[in-house]
This record gives sequence, structure tokens and C-alpha cells, in this order.
Amino acid sequence: MNLLLAQTASEPMGGLAGWAVSLMDALGGPGAAIIVGLDNLFPPIPSELVLPLAGFSASQGTFTLMEALVWTTFGSVAGAIIVYYLGLLLGRDRTRRWMAKIPLVKASDFDKTEAWFKKHGTKAVFFGRMVPIFRSLISLPAGIERMPFWRFLTLTTLGSLIWNTVFVLAGYALGESWHLVEEYAGFFQYFVIAAVAIALTLFVVNRLREKNRTNA
Repeated sequence: MNLLLAQTASEPMGGLAGWAVSLMDALGGPGAAIIVGLDNLFPPIPSELVLPLAGFSASQGTFTLMEALVWTTFGSVAGAIIVYYLGLLLGRDRTRRWMAKIPLVKASDFDKTEAWFKKHGTKAVFFGRMVPIFRSLISLPAGIERMPFWRFLTLTTLGSLIWNTVFVLAGYALGESWHLVEEYAGFFQYFVIAAVAIALTLFVVNRLREKNRTNA
């Protein structure tokens, strides 16, 4: 496997991008699958970076566009399955006990979340594959709540295929400007992070108020 990505890029690649390039250069499609799969286990490895790189790699002939889509989706699904089985191993009762020990968190919070997931779990798993941060975490409650595996697998595959196709095609079309995809996708990720931070802040404030009223 020649170093097509490293040689064609207009600027030297370092850090995570450089590591991803070297792995895809060395292993081809399976290398892309490994990196995308790690996105499920280690969210700091963003698919918004790796997927456009896979598209850029396909545009340079390291592998075909179809191979890029197949391997990245395979990696996404494989990583999600690992997290699903971690949730299955963890189990509902153990998770509920652990959550009840977290400061400001009640067992009833878990019960409400569980009821919500039972009602909206199908949509949560499908659309969650297309939301930064949540796409790495949504497989865990699916395993904890023992969502039927084949339903989980189907929803995860479809959601991952849509997400991966958008980013791989964008990287393929942009070529050496693939990094623009990551930059624009980063704004969406920042929005999600901000929304989560606001939600957590409101939760803590409300729970502290409840605690103060109870003490009073």
C-alpha cells in the first residue's frame, strides 16, 4: 500500500489525522473500519474527522468509494455492538443501583429514563447514530434495556450508513479540502455539547433547590 494520502495532501498531517492517514495507508479499508469503530469506544476520536479522510482516501485511489462506505459502516456497527454488550453485561439492576449512588441523582431518575427509552428507544437508537457524542453512547442503554439484538443491529446499521455516507461523500467530493467538513461539523458538535451542558446545569440547579426546600 503506497502512501497516497500523505503524498497528496497539500500540508503535512499530524496528530489524530496523521495517525488515521498512516493506518488507512497501511491497512486500507480495514484501517478505516478500526478508526471509526474506536469512535464508539473513545468519543474523543471523532467520526467527523475520520469519515471525510476516508472519502479523501477513496478519491486518491487508496480504496474505492464503495469500499470506504462498507468498511466505515462495518466499523461503526462493530463498535456499537461492543458497547451494546457492555450494557447487556452491566444490566438494569446494577445500573440502577450505581445511578442511585451518584450525588443529586435519584433512583426515580433512572426509572423515568428507562420509561422514556422503552417508549422512544427505536427512534433514539436510529437518530442517535447521527448525533455527535450520543452516537457513541446510545448503544449502552440499548444493551441495558435488552433491546432485541436484531432490531438494534438494523437500526444501528441504517443510522450509521446514513451518517457515514454524508461525510464520506463530502470528503470524496472536496478532495484535499476534506478538512472543511470537519470544521463545519464541529459547529454542530459544539451546539450539542452546549445543549448538554445547559441541561446538566438546569438539572443540578433544580435538584439543589429541591434539596434546600426539603431541608427547610
